[in-house]
Amino acid sequence: MKREIRDSEYAALAELRYRIRQFLRGSDLAAEGAGLEPQQYQMLLTIRAVANPNETSIRRLAERLALRHHSAVGLIDRLEAHGYVRRIRNGRDQREVCVILLPSGQRALDQVVCQRLGELRGNGHALVAAINAILKHTPAAHSRRNKLRAPGQRQRQRPKPSHRSRRAQAAKI
Repeated sequence: MKREIRDSEYAALAELRYRIRQFLRGSDLAAEGAGLEPQQYQMLLTIRAVANPNETSIRRLAERLALRHHSAVGLIDRLEAHGYVRRIRNGRDQREVCVILLPSGQRALDQVVCQRLGELRGNGHALVAAINAILKHTPAAHSRRNKLRAPGQRQRQRPKPSHRSRRAQAAKI
């Protein structure tokens, strides 16, 4: 049976979308302030977030940014022309091209990330509150206890309550 969506859930979802859009708009403005296109900032952030340089293939970067391969190539071309990144051959598979962040790219990225982290630390509570407003409507079947359980861990079985009264149980002893 389909559950009716509450007015408060519509409001919570609209608030979450508003807060996300505010954050993304601020990121775009911060990127432009650092001399980057918003997508260039996103690409630099994605490259930097990958721990192993052999995992920064253009295919993987395009996937992480939800871009088509040729769009990611064009974006990397522009970043390379500015001296922010460089293409290298993958150490494990020479047919695959990976992208590494250069010091000038790291400096441009640091400028934007510093500002975005500061904004999140100062105003992130509103985003968290919007998410919590949605999560509070989670059906009872998905209780907090079930979410905190480790994957694959069985739920602890509680002993079934006895139908005998305490007095009857005491008399038996």
